[in-house]
This record gives sequence, C-alpha cells and structure tokens, in this order.
Amino acid sequence: MIVQMRKVFLLLQKEHAQSALEDLASLGLLHVEHQNPPSGEQINTLNEQISLFEQAILILSSIDQGVVPDSVRPKDLIVACRHIVDLQKRLEQLKEYAVTLHAWIDQWSLWGDFDPQEIRQLAQNNISARLYQIPREQLKEIGQDVVVRKIFSEGGIDNCIVFSRDNQQLNFKELELPKMSLSQMRQRLTEDAGISISLKNQLIKYLGCHGQLVAEKEVLTYQKNFFETLQGMGQAGQLVYVKGYAPADAEQLLIAQSKQKGWGILTVAPQEEDEVPTLLRNPAWISFIKPLLKLLELVPGYHELDISPLFIVFFSLFFGILIGDAGYGLVYLLLNFWLDNKLGKKIKDRSVFFLFYILSFCAIIWGLLTGTFFGQEWLLKAGFKPLLPVLANAVFVQKFCFFLGALHLTLAHGWRALLRAPALVALAEIGWISIIWAVFFLAKNLILSEPFPVFGNQLIVLGLILVLFFTNPQKNIFKTIGSGLGTIALSLVNNFTDVVSYIRLFAVGLAGVAIADAFNAMAAGVIKKGDFVTLIAAGVIVICGHMLNIILGPMSVLVHGVRLNVLEFCGHLGVTWNGFAYKPFSRKE
Repeated sequence: MIVQMRKVFLLLQKEHAQSALEDLASLGLLHVEHQNPPSGEQINTLNEQISLFEQAILILSSIDQGVVPDSVRPKDLIVACRHIVDLQKRLEQLKEYAVTLHAWIDQWSLWGDFDPQEIRQLAQNNISARLYQIPREQLKEIGQDVVVRKIFSEGGIDNCIVFSRDNQQLNFKELELPKMSLSQMRQRLTEDAGISISLKNQLIKYLGCHGQLVAEKEVLTYQKNFFETLQGMGQAGQLVYVKGYAPADAEQLLIAQSKQKGWGILTVAPQEEDEVPTLLRNPAWISFIKPLLKLLELVPGYHELDISPLFIVFFSLFFGILIGDAGYGLVYLLLNFWLDNKLGKKIKDRSVFFLFYILSFCAIIWGLLTGTFFGQEWLLKAGFKPLLPVLANAVFVQKFCFFLGALHLTLAHGWRALLRAPALVALAEIGWISIIWAVFFLAKNLILSEPFPVFGNQLIVLGLILVLFFTNPQKNIFKTIGSGLGTIALSLVNNFTDVVSYIRLFAVGLAGVAIADAFNAMAAGVIKKGDFVTLIAAGVIVICGHMLNIILGPMSVLVHGVRLNVLEFCGHLGVTWNGFAYKPFSRKE
C-alpha cells in the first residue's frame, strides 16, 4: 500500500545549517524538496567525479576473474579511476583497430605480400603503378602503352596492377594502395594482441579496489546530495528552512529530534497540489513485484492506488498463459536457481529471484494443464493427454481470455466503486461493470459466433442508465445527462476493445506452441534419414527453435502481460503512474 506522508518544514539558524543537515542525513527520513535550484562549481565537480567512478566500477564489474594476482591499493582513487577508464578506452581502440586489420588482411591476402611504399617510390622514377579491377572481356581492349599484370581473378573480374610512364589512368575501378604490407598488418595484429593482454592484466590488478570505489562513490553521492540540499534551502534573513516529506509513522521521531537539536518544525498533511513522493510498503508476497515496477520505472502517484496485489496475481497468470510451456518454465526455473546461487549472496534484495520462481512455476503449471512440454503435438502423438483437456480447446481458451478481461476490468471498477461509496457516483462504476459483462457476451457473439443472451440487452440498458445519471450527478438534470453522454461517447467503444484485447493471451501463447511444434516437426523429418550428420542437424534445429521461444517468451510477457495490467486495467481504475519514488536524504555509515 502507499504510505501516508506528512509535509515537513524545518526552520534552522543559518550558521547551524550544515551540522543540522548532517543530523538529518543520519535520520534518513526526509525526502527533500528544493526551494532553490542547487548549482555551483562544487556540485559540478562532484557530478563529474561520480560519473568517473561509475565508469570505473562498471568496467571492473564486467571483468570475470576469480583470483586477483598482485592487486593494487591506490591511495588516490580518482587517479585510479582515470587510469582504469583510460586502460579500457585503449583496449576498445585496439579492439576496433584489430577489426580493421582483419578486414584489410582479408581484402589484400589474395594480392600477395608487397610493400606499398615501394610502389609509391616508383613515381620518383616516372613510373606509375596502379591497382585496378578490370572485367575480363575488356582486358584485351587496353592499349599497348601500359603494362598489365593480372594478380588474381574473382568471378568475371581480373584484379591487376597496371604500369605506365605518364601516370596514365584507366577507366576502371581503381583500388587505393593499403597503408602497410600484408606482413606488417599481421605483425601489427600480433603486437596489438600482446598490448591488449598487458592492458587487461593491468585492469585485473585493480579488481581488488572495486569495493573501495563503490564505497567512495557512495561518499561522493552523499556529498553531492548534501550540497544540493544546502544550496536548495529556502532563506529568510539569518534563518533557513528545509521543506520535505516524511512517512507519517516517522513524524514523532522527527519532532523529538527537532526538540533535542533546537530546530523549528512544522508538519502538516499534504495538499492535493503538492508533489508528494510515493513510498510503497507491502507484505513479502506482494513485494516480489517491486523489481518489475522498478525495471519499468512505474510509480503510482501519491493520491492514486497501489495495484501491487492484483498486479502480481494477474501478471503471474498472464506469464503462465503467454509462455504456455512446462519445458520452458522448467528452463526458466533452473536458470533462475543457478543465478540465485551464484549472485544471491551478493544482492541484498533477492525479490527478483523469488518473482521468477513464481513466474516459472506458473508456466510449468499451465504447460502441464494444457499438455505442453517443448511443444504439444509430439506429446499427443505419444499418447500423453493434458491434465485439463478443455484448455487444449482453442475456442474454450478464447472464451477464457474474454472472461479474464471482463473479470480484470470488473475488479478495477469494483475497486473504484468501493472507494467512492456511499456517494452516488459509485453507481456509475456499477454501470460500467454491467456494460463490461454485456461486452463480454457481445465479443463471444461476434468472434466465436455464440448466441447473445437475452439478458445481455438488459445489462447494456442498465449500465447506460447508471453511467448516464450518476457519472457526475448535479441538480441540473440536463448537465447531469450531458456529462454522462460525454463519458459514454468516449469510453463505450474502449470497453469493447479492452475486453477483446485480452485475446492476445491466447494468440501469443498459441504462436509459441506453433513455433515449437514446427521446429519439432522439422527435426523429426530430418531424423528419418537416420545417419549421424542428420541426427546432429536435427538436434541443432530443435535447440535453435526452442531457444528462440525461450528468448522471445519473456519479451512477449513484457509487451502483452505488462500492457494488460498497466494500460487496460489501470486505465479503468484511473491509475496514471505519474508518481515518483520516495528517496530520503540519508547517509550510509
């Protein structure tokens, strides 16, 4: 849920501002809202240093090295960071140049090993030597005043060197001489490889100071936040004040600290127009969704609703349907288990691993229910049946997707109705629920050719009446009806398209199964030949096909599973995700 906040004003004497901020940082409770835009040379310098440390930390983090021999312990960490960044830049330059050298070697290897400088020196003796690509049928048309020597042929083109005494140019494609000979290119490649190894070894020696760099970066970040807070204070004569927001349950602690330190303090409830940060606190089973929301940078507004409980339930269900294969779910589970064992001890918040355990089990369960394990068709041919055969019926699954959509959107309007009750506007939400279920039956009628029930018309009429008269009830009946008509005109079609959009769960899941079955069938066709080579080819086909699904599966979940929660559901609930996270001014000890 979204934690209730209090707006806090701290009044300080100007000469005590710095010590007060240090005490405030130790508390780590106040999300500061600057009253003046902080700027200055000191802040710019700190930003540059933080960026430098981030680059160095990222470089060291990308090095996979178990034992670090002869690690260095630099006294000046800023100089060390600059050296690390410079080493990495030189490595990247050598890598890019190596690619260029390989391209040159491939291009000139057929010309043989010659020194371009010697050819250029021929010009001093009034002899011109040029390299051309000449179509074979035109080679005989060249005049007798030049000497042509064919080096090699490629297709219908002869690659030639042409000598002349008057610097004569031919009307063919001319190649520019390379900068160095073939042997020099290969020598340079070998030398650069040795330099790259030396540079990598120098970088490896800095791995031992990775922790120092991380700690120093945190110190610099705190210093930057400190000076920004100091310069962002409001000022009135010899007094300065800090404005911010703190959780309501921390209010008494702030008041007690203020009395002890001699600060003036005022706490009030935030107003509607205030830009209040959002702090989410949920039980552990709900908090598993935090990594996904953080990845997508989704934060509900302070005055909005926290949909985390419904988000994790429906997102897990959507994941299972979209992946739709117990084999893939098992792969995700094992991969997540491996990463958890390898990285779990290094990460404080392991909720991302727990989230993927839940999602993997959902995919496994749905795959078992539908009889899908690295494809479906091969299991049916082998005589295995789904645990829930009805889920293998395409028509039923489409109905189920429409039902999920209607249920999901019903929960959104039902939630709004509870929040608005006992006001009359809550009846408008009941009206939309009635319309949604009428749309559910209409979607089945139009797409699946099922008869539209008799009570479906009554649902539509009831819903339209409730929305028309209770969306914005006023004393003037004409204004009431006008407001209701405007809402209906804008939202009625959207309700139909939103319910129908849940069929994407069926379509994407079916596509994944079809791809798996197609690759399995291709591999089975190859195996029929029976020799060793075809067996290897069949294995490659199966592995590549299923790897494609395993990689694309999570991407489809991010596109479709997240969309149904963030757009369709939140659109009906009125959550716009326009908030920003609560980040208190604090200092790590």
